[in-house]
Amino acid sequence: MKRYSENTVYFISYAKLPTEISAANMHRVVGVGMVINIDTGIIEDTSCTLITEEARSFLKQVLVGYNLHENGIEALIKKVKYRFHGSSQKAICVAIKGTYEKYITWRNENTNK
Repeated sequence: MKRYSENTVYFISYAKLPTEISAANMHRVVGVGMVINIDTGIIEDTSCTLITEEARSFLKQVLVGYNLHENGIEALIKKVKYRFHGSSQKAICVAIKGTYEKYITWRNENTNK
């Protein structure tokens, strides 16, 4: 089992998949989760409900190491749009943005105390 430090949090968000792709036959939505280091803002790990291992691995490679505190979400969305050209691209970007927004809300509620 992989162990994460106490300064990491996990968030996941979902977005509707296009009906014409094979993943939609198993799942109506795609989920993108992120393990985020709250001190640095770096994405340390990810999960995704895409069907193929290659797609999950590739997306993980694109996301892991990205610094949300320094670079925000728009540059990451742009990076995904440039590098990931599956039919689920739009849904993945929506889920990534939703996960980021959950993290920012949590961070604002928990670091201003």
